[in-house]
Amino acid sequence: MTLLSVEGLTIDLPGRQPGLVEDVSFQVSEGRSTALIGESGCGKTLTSMSILGLLPAAVRVTAGSVWFDGVDLLTCTPRQLRRIRGGPVGMVFQEPMSSLNPTMTVGDQIAEARRLHLGERRGAALARARELLERVGIPNAARRIGAYPHEMSGGMQQRVMIAAAIACEPKLVIADEPTTALDVTIQAEILALLRDLQRDLDLAVLLVTHDLGVVADFCDEVVVMYAGHIAERTTVDRLFYDPGHPYSSALLAAVPQSGQARSRLTVIPGRVPSAGGFPAGCRFEPRCAHAVEHCREPQPDALLGEGHRTRCGRVASGDLTLKGAGRG
Repeated sequence: MTLLSVEGLTIDLPGRQPGLVEDVSFQVSEGRSTALIGESGCGKTLTSMSILGLLPAAVRVTAGSVWFDGVDLLTCTPRQLRRIRGGPVGMVFQEPMSSLNPTMTVGDQIAEARRLHLGERRGAALARARELLERVGIPNAARRIGAYPHEMSGGMQQRVMIAAAIACEPKLVIADEPTTALDVTIQAEILALLRDLQRDLDLAVLLVTHDLGVVADFCDEVVVMYAGHIAERTTVDRLFYDPGHPYSSALLAAVPQSGQARSRLTVIPGRVPSAGGFPAGCRFEPRCAHAVEHCREPQPDALLGEGHRTRCGRVASGDLTLKGAGRG
């Protein structure tokens, strides 16, 4: 069953840069994990922040809807959104040290959500906070509950963020690059923790990432974004074995492969265009190895198969078949 449905989302910087994100649509199902992937500057974080009304002050959602559990979040008042943030929808931000309050203990920061959303007294909320710290794998939680963020490692800070996000037993967690600043070992621990929590709490997860290894290991569905558009929407298996857009295929080709020491890495030429400088046709056309004249015309969103959509006319017409990389 669909829990979150983003439909036709368009985000502008009025008067300066229209179409930072344009006509974005995807769904997240109950108990499932969906990844938003793409290079930096493709609109992934803007899209995720817009769901909870956390866009920068000058940036506006100018079209579309965001339905969560039967409520259009884009029509909610600030007060209504505050009841949803940290309650039925949890958020794990990319940089825990800049997201956690340095003047509050981690216990009080976790307990705050339960006090605000559930009306618990401080003692009861702190007791639950200690249980949550234990749940996310922080040793000696009874002592750590009184620690400040700067007294903890990056991995522990990220675990605190996750504990705060699940404090009120949400239905959905939005995780924005939750493993980016961590070393490989801690990344694996955080992903294992999220997987366990998802199973135990029946969480839906929207994961913003550029790490295809994380996608392969953790997610069920994937939304590939490029230059503010959705290039492809599909299952993770289809993405890796049968990609439906040249950008998806290029991302897969750029991943280093095990057992190929000293081989030359594949790169995508050029860079993501800035908003206001998008091509008139396919936004990936200037960087695409498969581009033809037709690609300079706008590309409609096309259905390739059940649950598999692309914004590439050549793939949709059968004129182009792309090679996957597998999940190894």
